[in-house]
Amino acid sequence: MSDEKATDTRIQGEGDRESARRYNQATREFVESGRVEEAAARAGDQDPKEAERAEKAGAEKAKEKDPAVHRDYQKPTRD
Repeated sequence: MSDEKATDTRIQGEGDRESARRYNQATREFVESGRVEEAAARAGDQDPKEAERAEKAGAEKAKEKDPAVHRDYQKPTRD
């Protein structure tokens, strides 16, 4: 292993502070942009069956299922 890799402090591992800082900044900018309602409306217009398939596909990648989460995709989220 080279000395450059051994002394590279930018590699912080899982959950590193720099990535968290970038994520938090991007999230803050998105919220402040006023596009949240638009994104929520688009998500609310999604086909319930497609939403359920997407949720299942994401859950397959999860290490474990959260027993507290229950979603009824047939029930509308907004009027």
